[in-house]
Amino acid sequence: MSASLPIELCGFKVGPGQKLFVIAGPDSIESEDMALRHARMLKEITGRLGVPYAFKCSYDKANRTSGKSFRGPGLKEGLRILKRVRDEVGVPVLTDVHETSHVGPASEVVDIIQIPAFLCRQTDLVEAVARSGKGVNLKKGQFVAPKDIVHSARKAFEAGNPNVLVTERGSTFGYNNLVVDMRGFAQMREAGLAVCFDATHSVQLPSAGNGETAGERKFVALLARSAAAAGIDALFTEVHEDPDRALCDGPCSLNPQMFEDVVRNVLNIRRVLGHEPG
Repeated sequence: MSASLPIELCGFKVGPGQKLFVIAGPDSIESEDMALRHARMLKEITGRLGVPYAFKCSYDKANRTSGKSFRGPGLKEGLRILKRVRDEVGVPVLTDVHETSHVGPASEVVDIIQIPAFLCRQTDLVEAVARSGKGVNLKKGQFVAPKDIVHSARKAFEAGNPNVLVTERGSTFGYNNLVVDMRGFAQMREAGLAVCFDATHSVQLPSAGNGETAGERKFVALLARSAAAAGIDALFTEVHEDPDRALCDGPCSLNPQMFEDVVRNVLNIRRVLGHEPG
């Protein structure tokens, strides 16, 4: 089984010739009120821009640099909060899972399940997420070449799920640094994959912050514009009302105005190139 473009996520078609699909939200759930507040804010911004949108937030950041780092409220409480976001704000929801045992509970609440980059080759996890019937956001590992992520995507296809979005989030370049190879978007598209760009995780400086991940927020807009020109179907960004006070990945996160500006620029580039309909 292989991909058939466009794919479908949350009732929206995603792929060549379709509207840009936007995934955005805080890296982790810091509180119930915070999650609801951000979901409403992002719904308003994306509605004004006319783009389909899914709210992203994690209930457990299981792959932090330090064991002392903030992880989130955990599975049970986190999914309760995400369900409230989905029901009350009326937006599709994406979250990530790190264990096969979490797939079932998550699939009862969210619309898209994300496979973390470090786990993109974990066959049991990929297959379990695919069999949930939910949309799949497969993060490309920092250690995986663009042409090789097709093997992980094929695991999901062969498990019976064609709705797989592959997300580029930078590749390891020496110690504490990532780079984005813009040729990779064309290579993944040539392999028949729907492609997303994670503009905020791509500016991470992994483990460079004395036990924390550092980041270069100032380069998010530049990379997002470049990816739009290279050809993407979706854009992923972390957004926080006050990134410098965020409990997780603040140095990489955008504030709301920066997020709106980035999405506007990406849409303008796509329109000039004929990639954005209407």
